[in-house]
Amino acid sequence: MTAVPHELWRPSSGCDDDCLPRAGEVPTVPVARRVLRLVAATGMLLAGVGLVVLLPVLPTRERQAAVRGWARASARAFGVRLVIRGRLPRRRALLVANHVSWLDILAMLAVAPARMVAKREIRSWPVVGLLAAAAGTVFVDRSRPRALPSTVGRVADTLRAGRSVAVFPEGTTWCAGDGAADCRPGGGFRPAAFQAAIDTGSPVVPLRLAYRCEATGTTTTAAAFLGADTLLRSVTRVVAARELVVSVTIAAALHPARDADRRLLARAAESAVHLLPKAGAVARARLRAVPTVTPAVPVPTPVNGRELDLAA
Repeated sequence: MTAVPHELWRPSSGCDDDCLPRAGEVPTVPVARRVLRLVAATGMLLAGVGLVVLLPVLPTRERQAAVRGWARASARAFGVRLVIRGRLPRRRALLVANHVSWLDILAMLAVAPARMVAKREIRSWPVVGLLAAAAGTVFVDRSRPRALPSTVGRVADTLRAGRSVAVFPEGTTWCAGDGAADCRPGGGFRPAAFQAAIDTGSPVVPLRLAYRCEATGTTTTAAAFLGADTLLRSVTRVVAARELVVSVTIAAALHPARDADRRLLARAAESAVHLLPKAGAVARARLRAVPTVTPAVPVPTPVNGRELDLAA
């Protein structure tokens, strides 16, 4: 683990190659099975292209079931088993989770067919970028902080339209390994997207994503997609792992009041994610505006269209 300076606009973790499993630490499957998994995963990605074309003509319930089914089948094609604990509210919500891997997207879609908020770089990924754009992903350009208010506005518009939105407020992936608290991105959950939930009266649902190797019965960082990783290297590690399981634990929803403070809301959601399953009391609290300490770096406060920044 290497200390990485905190950047206001580009969140970074303290992860490096030392956070990844060492050779032989995670049981693997034979090469032939890895190849079959890659073929199956490629087939599911291509099927996703066809699904995106069909989604606009499907009724809402069927559309949601199709997205969930595709995400679950895609995860299984990569050799990953999905376990879901808890239930989502029936109404649209802002879903917020810790961020470990590109697999997190499949896990989130398998729980709820929400619109994702993702970094702009994903748009250039082969096939995945096309799928993400066609599915209405809200892309964030982290090199242009002045564009953030419009991004938050798009999230709010999506919520008003009755669609759930999924966000990874840490802003970057990290290993989430045992004893790796120093690797967590500096600054915690970025509060900007939470303003969209406040403005639209939408509940915020914290989710915790965790990866384990069932063959050894221990948590694993095999699925972690770190800054130094390439997508190919990460995918190769995932398809090679034996009995990789991703669990999604859903906490009780947070219901912000119209005058809630987005920083407080972000901190409550972050606490729920990292303390699950001991988050019931926090999750049931009704959040209202509270006095906040003036930050070391002044940040403007958004009110219906005023400038909003990532750290605020």
